[in-house]
Amino acid sequence: MEFGFGSGILTGVRTDTGVTGQQTPERFGALQDVSISFQGDIKTLFATQQFPIDSARGKTKIMGKAKMAEIKAAMYNALFFGQTQTTGQLKYSYNEGATLSGTTLSPVYTVANASLTPLGDQGVFYQSNGQQLTASNSPNTTGLYSFNASTGVYSFTTFDNSQKMFVNYTYQATTGQQIAIGNPFMGTTPTFQCTLFQQFEGNQVVLQLFACITASLSFPTRIDDYVIQDMDFEAFANAAGNVGTWSTGY
Repeated sequence: MEFGFGSGILTGVRTDTGVTGQQTPERFGALQDVSISFQGDIKTLFATQQFPIDSARGKTKIMGKAKMAEIKAAMYNALFFGQTQTTGQLKYSYNEGATLSGTTLSPVYTVANASLTPLGDQGVFYQSNGQQLTASNSPNTTGLYSFNASTGVYSFTTFDNSQKMFVNYTYQATTGQQIAIGNPFMGTTPTFQCTLFQQFEGNQVVLQLFACITASLSFPTRIDDYVIQDMDFEAFANAAGNVGTWSTGY
């Protein structure tokens, strides 16, 4: 007799003809749960009586859903996007404090990450009351500012001398990973082999599906909880006409 317990381990490795060389198996990190279902259409044959005289299964779909907590660009790209991944990360500087000079007619503030271009303005707020300032090409009164994306300089007017601000902006770091999400032709789909492994009380269950494609990838944030991502996928027969294997201890 064999039982199962826990979420197990799930990996996917790219197999389609769009990739070359050996591919790295991508593990669904901090896996929360996996659901694999085989869903068949049941066809029934009726004659003159109320109940069917025969039944058969027609089209059958293999559906999978995985929930994981680890945030990993390599897995997103390999199993869903299949596009260009590079080293580097777009980062966000949140509420960086800036105190404007009290003596200049045109006070300015240069952000801490000014050299990490390209830069992008994400809003300026007064520290005193949280009110947001308005972006303007020619700031000429209180509550207006401009931003130079090539130098990282915020410019204000003399009416805001001595004010304390929170500035928010994006910048390009040299560490981390980034996916350039383009707009490929319809039908462009990464294919991967999926392997689910579960071990309990000395027994193992290994389900391997040879050809899978991802139907959806979600990134739900919560106000007071971890981000648990969902990935839905479907399996089909590979070029050799095989769908997979399901191995158990009994």
